[in-house]
Amino acid sequence: MSKRQSAKYKIDRRMGENIWGRPKSPVNRREYGPGQHGQGRKGKLSDFGVQLRAKQKLKGYYGNISEKQFRKTYEEANRMKGDTGENLIGLLERRLDMIVYRAKFVPTIFAARQFVNHGHVRVNGVKTNIPSYRCKPGDVIEVRQRSKEMVMILEATQLPERDVPEYIQADHNKMTATFVSVPAFSDVPYPVQMEPNLTVEFYSR
Repeated sequence: MSKRQSAKYKIDRRMGENIWGRPKSPVNRREYGPGQHGQGRKGKLSDFGVQLRAKQKLKGYYGNISEKQFRKTYEEANRMKGDTGENLIGLLERRLDMIVYRAKFVPTIFAARQFVNHGHVRVNGVKTNIPSYRCKPGDVIEVRQRSKEMVMILEATQLPERDVPEYIQADHNKMTATFVSVPAFSDVPYPVQMEPNLTVEFYSR
C-alpha cells in the first residue's frame, strides 16, 4: 500500500479550504495557512501559481494518488474525445476507492483506499484489492460478507455531511453499490469549488 506523504488535514490548511467538507477540519477553526507566518501569507498568486494550486487541490482531494499516477490519468483524458477536464473527472470518479467512498461505505477517501487494499470489496462478485481499479457503468461493488458489520462501515452510512450522488445506486442494507454512469463534472458533489480546466492548463503549458 502506498504511503500517504502528509497528514490529510495539512492539505486543508495549505489550501485554506475544507476540501472534503469534514466537520473536524482545522480550517473550520483557523482559516489561514499553517506555520508561524501562516496568517501573513496572502500574496497574489501568479497564473502558474493559480494553476498549480488548482491541480494540487484536485489531486489532494482524491487521496493517495501520486503525481506520476495523476499525470498519467490526465494524459489519458487528453487523448480521449471531448473536453479534457470533463474526461479527467470522469476517469477519477471511476476509481474503485472513489466509488466505495461515494457510496458511503467508509468515512473518508483515505479509508476507502485502505478498505479496498485490505480485500474487503468485490466487483461483480470478484475480490478486487486495487484502489485504482477502473469501474464501468453497470458494475456492482459489494462489501464482502464478513466485513459488513465493521463499526467503521455502520458509522459511515449514517454520516449526515454528504449524500450518495445520483450516478451511484447504493443499498446500505445489502452493502452493495451499482456504478450507474460516468458523471459529468457538474454531477460530482465537491464540497468546494474545483477547477479541472486550470489543471488542464497546468499540464498543457
